Amino acid sequence: MVKIDALPNVPRWAVLAAHTVPLVTLPSGLWRIAQVAGLPVAEQLGRNGREAVVAISLTLMTEGLALLTLGLVRPWGDVAPRWLPLIGGRRVHTLAAVVPAMLGAAVLCAVVGWFACTQAAGLIGRVTQTPAQQVLLVVCYSPLLAWAPLLAATTFAYYRRRAHAG
Repeated sequence: MVKIDALPNVPRWAVLAAHTVPLVTLPSGLWRIAQVAGLPVAEQLGRNGREAVVAISLTLMTEGLALLTLGLVRPWGDVAPRWLPLIGGRRVHTLAAVVPAMLGAAVLCAVVGWFACTQAAGLIGRVTQTPAQQVLLVVCYSPLLAWAPLLAATTFAYYRRRAHAG
């Protein structure tokens, strides 16, 4: 079995959930990068400069936020890395991690719910030309549905672990 680096007192399911989060955000980012590169993944091949910057920035921000989930199972989620200004080497207050993570999970739930109920069908029709493009778009964006529950579950495990640690 593959060894995934995490704190020893973190439940295995939480470690797997935390490491899955960056993977569920990756396909949509790769789809955006493919579109910016002019690959035939959508009706609009490529994007103008401003749209390309927005697409790449969204991809980097999404992946960065997803990677933060690893802090809930790794040592740097308990003690801030020394290289961080002001807080480096200090213990991370439990609620300083839990509150933003749970708010993030709630916002993700709300955005995904709103999007799925009001925008998804129309967007797929506007963005894609062919059935293959439609399938690719759905395959690349569907994993995002798992982000909020994975984040919430990992955050809950972090809270329980830290609350019981004293």
